[in-house]
Amino acid sequence: MSENDVLLEAFGSSGGDRGVFEDSEVAHLLAVEHRILSARQVQGLKVDTEETPHGIVAKISVAEGVRIARPVHLCFGVVHSEGLQQIEMDVVLEPHSSVDFIAHCLFPNAEKVRHEMIARIEIGEGASMCYNETHVHGPQGGVEVVPKSQVQVGEDGRFNSEFNLTVGRVGSLDMDYTVTGYADSVTELIARVSGSGSDLVKIREKVVLEGENSRGLIKSRIALRDHASAEIIGSTSGNAAGARGHVDCMELVRDQAVARAVPIVNVTHPLAKVTHEAAIGTVDQRQLETLLAHGLCPDEAVDVIIRGVLR
Repeated sequence: MSENDVLLEAFGSSGGDRGVFEDSEVAHLLAVEHRILSARQVQGLKVDTEETPHGIVAKISVAEGVRIARPVHLCFGVVHSEGLQQIEMDVVLEPHSSVDFIAHCLFPNAEKVRHEMIARIEIGEGASMCYNETHVHGPQGGVEVVPKSQVQVGEDGRFNSEFNLTVGRVGSLDMDYTVTGYADSVTELIARVSGSGSDLVKIREKVVLEGENSRGLIKSRIALRDHASAEIIGSTSGNAAGARGHVDCMELVRDQAVARAVPIVNVTHPLAKVTHEAAIGTVDQRQLETLLAHGLCPDEAVDVIIRGVLR
């Protein structure tokens, strides 16, 4: 089976529609390690790519006033047991444009794989971007994932990011996102991660509300079992009149897992407001007993509760 077939099989098993890579009206970028397997642009969307010794450099831009009708599909991965993939991505949305990205990062056979992502994103005035990223890892826990993003959200712009790593072993995750929002902008960062074995999860997300009436939400849902550990740091700063931010972290632990949540709130303007809530705990006993009474075994009942937390 070719690398392309292995990657597409993993993409399909993760819920992706393989037909999007054949659809002439859907933009995409498909890459394995440092090789670009397939790419397509659509009107109003420009994608420049370059292969490097260890990965891919991609420069993506959306023209002013253009709204890309269908999501752009990005698929990156390493199909062998060992490898290194470095993705460097620059995204520019010109004023009043919009685009949705659906990204899949696939490492089905990883035993010693490192995946690095550096993203620089500029969202212009009145522009909107959604970035939905799903990871699929194998059962060995041999993946290092190191994503870093710097995002600027212009006046009246919108940025939504969802990061999902709930299939396979995490391995090691070290995420670092910083978003700066200007006047009337809206930022939402959502992360869902399920760790097991000896997985290590570190998430640092920072939203700086620099403009008047800007809004920001950081939401984390983490489930840990076995000897997995997590440290989640969510930081929001309100630096302008009318800025509103919230940090919401929930971590569910069982077995010998260890979790730490650090919500950080800073306010430098008297008319700004930032709030936070964090909860760490084990499986709710009442929920567990209810599911057991409906005929589920203990492991099945715990899985149902975890899936509920990760929704």
